Amino acid sequence: MEDKKSKFSILSAKGSRSAVETTAQIIFTICSVVAVVAVFSITLYMIISGTPAIFKVGLLDILFGSVWAPTAATPSYGILYIILTSIVGTALAILIGVPIGILTAVFLAEAAPKKLAAVVKPAVELLAGIPSVIYGLVGILVLNPVMYKLELFLFQNSKTHQFTGGANLISAVIVLAIMILPTVINISESALKAVPQNLKSASLALGASHIQTIFKVMIPAAKSGIITAIVLGTGRAIGEAMAITLVAGSSVNPPFPFNSVRFLTTAIVSEMGYAADLHRQVLFTIGLVLFVFIMLINVVLTRILKKGIDDDAK
Repeated sequence: MEDKKSKFSILSAKGSRSAVETTAQIIFTICSVVAVVAVFSITLYMIISGTPAIFKVGLLDILFGSVWAPTAATPSYGILYIILTSIVGTALAILIGVPIGILTAVFLAEAAPKKLAAVVKPAVELLAGIPSVIYGLVGILVLNPVMYKLELFLFQNSKTHQFTGGANLISAVIVLAIMILPTVINISESALKAVPQNLKSASLALGASHIQTIFKVMIPAAKSGIITAIVLGTGRAIGEAMAITLVAGSSVNPPFPFNSVRFLTTAIVSEMGYAADLHRQVLFTIGLVLFVFIMLINVVLTRILKKGIDDDAK
C-alpha cells in the first residue's frame, strides 16, 4: 500500500512539474510577443505621425535648416541646431559620466573598504531613484548661478554675447553626466563582480599587481556588461527632457558652451502643449528623428559589443 502511495506521489510530482514548465513557457512566450508588438507598434506610430511634415516642408529643410520659427508670419522649421545640440550634449555627458561611473564601479567592486562601500553604494542607488525634475531644480538653484558667475567673468567685456543666466549647454551636460552615473555604476559593478574569481587569482599568481589585474584582466573580462551600461546610460542621456528643459535655457542656438540651447526632447516638451496643424506635425517629425537617432546608437553600440565578444572568443 505504501509503495502504491509513493509511486502515485512521484507521478503526481512529475505531472505537476510538467504543468508548471508548460505554463511558464506560455507566459514567457506571451511576454516576448508583447515586447515585440510594442516595439513594432511604436515604430509604426512614429513613422505614420512623423512623415506627413516631411512631405509638406521637405526633409532637407527640416534636417538642415538652421532657423526654427514655427509661429512666424513665414514659418521656418529647421532643426539642425537642435540635432547638433543633442549630439554634442549627449557625447560630452558620456565622455564625462562614463569614466567616472566605471572608475566608481571598480572602486566599489575591488578597492573600497566594506564600511565605505556600505555608504557609497546606497548613495548611488539613491541617485537612481531621484526624479529627473529634482535634478533640474537642483541645477537651477545650485548649478546655474555658478555658471552665470563664470559667464559674467569670461564675457564681462563682450558686447555681442547674449547672457543666459547660467542656463546653457555646460549646465545641461553636467546634469546629464550626473544622471547617467547610477546606471553606469550599478551595471558595471555587477559585471565586474560576475568575473570568475580564478581569472583574478591567476593574474595575481603570475605576478601582476592588483591595479594591473583590474585594468588588464577584470575590466576586459567584464567588457560586455560595461558596454551594456554605456548603452543604457546613453539612452538615458538622449531621452531626458524635464531636467534639461529647466537648466539648458531652451533656446535654439548653435551648441556652444555658454549658449542657451534646446535638445530634441526639450523641443517637443516645450511646444507640444500649444502647437497645432503643421507645427504639431513637425514636432512629431522631431520625435521620429529622435527615435531613429536612438535606434542608430543602439545598433552601432551593439555591433561594437558583438565584435568585442567575437574578438575575445578568437
